[in-house]
Amino acid sequence: MTVTGTAPAPRPRGGVVQSIGDSMVVAKRNLIRMARIPEMIIFGLIQPVMFVVLFSYVFGGSMQVGDTTDPAVYREFLMAGIFAQTVTFATAGAGAGIADDMHKGLIDRFRSLPMARGAVLTGRTLADLVQTALTLFVLAMVALLVGWRTHTSAGEVMAGFGLLLLLGYAFTWIGALIGLSVRTPEAATSGGLIWLFPVTFVSTAFVDTSQMTPWLRHVAEWNPFSATVQACRELFGNPGVVDSPAWPMQHPVEASLMWSVLIIVVFRTLSVRKYRSASV
Repeated sequence: MTVTGTAPAPRPRGGVVQSIGDSMVVAKRNLIRMARIPEMIIFGLIQPVMFVVLFSYVFGGSMQVGDTTDPAVYREFLMAGIFAQTVTFATAGAGAGIADDMHKGLIDRFRSLPMARGAVLTGRTLADLVQTALTLFVLAMVALLVGWRTHTSAGEVMAGFGLLLLLGYAFTWIGALIGLSVRTPEAATSGGLIWLFPVTFVSTAFVDTSQMTPWLRHVAEWNPFSATVQACRELFGNPGVVDSPAWPMQHPVEASLMWSVLIIVVFRTLSVRKYRSASV
């Protein structure tokens, strides 16, 4: 006699639980892919190291911070800007990766699976965040070698790096939207870099804004990028805290958190909406 029965149905997962689980699976897939293509990580490390060396030793003696052109002072002033530039330039890689997946049809395969709609993008951005954290760690080691030092507690230093990673994660959502909006990875890379240059250079990252014309200084001080740079200088105890009545410069930590969270909310919403309607 054969006994038949039905297997118990799996317990359904809630929307949030499923989204988190699916996001972790996609993040793991992207991290494995990055590990199998080490040149992606190596080339991502070379560029910020070159910026540190070039700005420190080529421009260091000619840049004025406050009332001094001391290269050692400029190196400490510079590093918060280089850290922030590094995490934001990861935007181009995120956009190119998503555009490549779109071009190959991989995104369409994901969309055919019973998984949370935002999980593909969230997983991708989380994997990029891990790569950014690795790059930031190596860059910090190089910065210590060229003379950069912090002058605050370990907790404040960690908070500064936390703000940098949050900004980087926020900007990867901008990259995700660009990657979903173009047809090729090359276009995503170009589109991801074009707007980053004015954002990073019209800021407090590399020069003292007191040397800018009034209207440009106003733009630089309300730049979300500048808020994170100033917050890091404050948390690291580095020189270059801007004496300005602008609210983001008076409260850089709060401004940095506000800008990053706002960017994540806005661009994640737009990216998920674009993902649902995108087609190759």
